Amino acid sequence: MSQTDEQSAGFARIRRRANLLVAFTASAVALGALLGAFLPGMLPEESSDRDTWLMVIGFPGTLLMNMLKMLVVPLITCTMVVGVASLGDIRKAGRLGGRTILYYATTTGMSVALGVFLVTTIRPGEGGPQAAEGAAEKLPGALSEPKGALESLLQVIEGIFPPNLIGAAVEMQVLGLIMFSVLLGAVLSTMGERGRPVLNFFAGLNDALMKIVHLVVWYAPIGIASLLMERMGRAGPDFWAEVHKLGWYMLTVLGGLAIHVLIVLPGIYWIIKRRNPFRYMLGMAQALLTAFSTASSAATLPLTLNCAKNSGISDRTGGFVLPLGATINMDGTALYEAVAVIFIAQGLGMNLDGPQLLIVFLTATLAAIGAAGIPEAGLVMMAIVLTAVGIDPKAAALILAVDWFLDRFRTAVNVAGDAIGAGVIDHFETARTAPA
Repeated sequence: MSQTDEQSAGFARIRRRANLLVAFTASAVALGALLGAFLPGMLPEESSDRDTWLMVIGFPGTLLMNMLKMLVVPLITCTMVVGVASLGDIRKAGRLGGRTILYYATTTGMSVALGVFLVTTIRPGEGGPQAAEGAAEKLPGALSEPKGALESLLQVIEGIFPPNLIGAAVEMQVLGLIMFSVLLGAVLSTMGERGRPVLNFFAGLNDALMKIVHLVVWYAPIGIASLLMERMGRAGPDFWAEVHKLGWYMLTVLGGLAIHVLIVLPGIYWIIKRRNPFRYMLGMAQALLTAFSTASSAATLPLTLNCAKNSGISDRTGGFVLPLGATINMDGTALYEAVAVIFIAQGLGMNLDGPQLLIVFLTATLAAIGAAGIPEAGLVMMAIVLTAVGIDPKAAALILAVDWFLDRFRTAVNVAGDAIGAGVIDHFETARTAPA
C-alpha cells in the first residue's frame, strides 16, 4: 500500500471514529433531554427524597466532572512543557520561529478579545436562575470577594508567580502552574542532552494523558446525558428558559467564529500580502472540510501541509509553521472557551469585573495554546478556565449538551488560523530571502 493510500485509510478511520462519537453524543443528549422532560413530574414531592433521586441521576455526570478536574493539573504541566519545548532551543528560534510565535499569540489573543466583547455585549447568559445548585462553588485561590481594581490586578499578577508550586496545584491556581510549566519547557529546550531525559518523561506522560482524555471523551456522552437530566429535574418548567439562553450562546459562539474566520484572519492576510484571502482559503478547502468532519486539527495536519504546498507555501515555512500551529494555535478553541466561561458566569448571576475578565483572557489564551488537537479536548481546557475564576466545572452541564456540535466549527477555525499563518509567515520569509 502506498503512503497516499495509507493516509487515506487513516483519515477514513479517524472520520469514522469522530462520526461515531458525534452520533453517540447526539443520541445521549436526545435521550437525556427526552427523559429529563418527563422527570419533574415523576420525582417525589418530598424535598429530601427528590434531592436523593436527583443526586443518583446526576451521579454519572458528577463522575465526568471529577474526571475532568482530575486531569487539569497534569495536563497543564505536560502540555505546556512539551508544547514550549517542541519549539526547539528558544535561543535559536530565529526570525521564522519568532514571527510564527508572535503571529499565533496575536491571533489567539484577538480571538479571545473578540469572544469576550461579544459575550459581554450580547449577554446570552442573563435572565436565568441566579444560583443553580452545585454550580457556583468557590474554589481556593479564586477572586471570590470584591476588591479594588488595583488590588485585584496585583492579585492576578501575584497569582502568576505562586510561592508554593504544590500549594498552587492543590488550590488549582492555574495561572501559576501555566507560568511555571512554560518556564520549565523553555529552560529544558536550552539544556541539550542534559534536558532530554526530563523532556522524554513529560512527552511520555503527555501521551499517556492523551489516551486517558480519549477514554474520558468516550464516557462523556453518558455523563452529559446524566447532567442534562439532573439539570432539567432541578429546574422544572424554568429549564426551557435556559434552553432559550443556550440558543443565544450558540449564536454568540458561531457569530464570533464567523467574524474571526471571515473578517479578522482574511483581513490580516490581505493587509500583509495584498492578495485575495478567500482564493487562498479556497485552496485550503480540503483541509478545512477534513477538520470539520474529524474535529481534530492534529489528524488534519498532513492534508493541511499538502494544501499549503499546492498553494505555493514553501516546504521550509509550511513544515515549521503548520505542525507548530496544530500544537499551539487554537483560535477557535480560545474564543469558545472565553464565551463559554463568561456565559456560565452570567447565568449564575456573577458579574465578572475587569481583573476577572483579564484572568479569563489570559487563561483562555494560554489554555488554548496547550489544548491537544483531538476531539473534545476543549472540555478539559474549559475546566481549567472555569477553575481559574472560581466556578465549579459542573456548572458547564448545559453547554456540554451542544459542545459536540460547536467543536467541529471551532476546529475548522483552528486550522484556518494555521493556514493563514503559513501564508503570512511565508510572505515575510520569501521577501527576506529574495535576491536584491
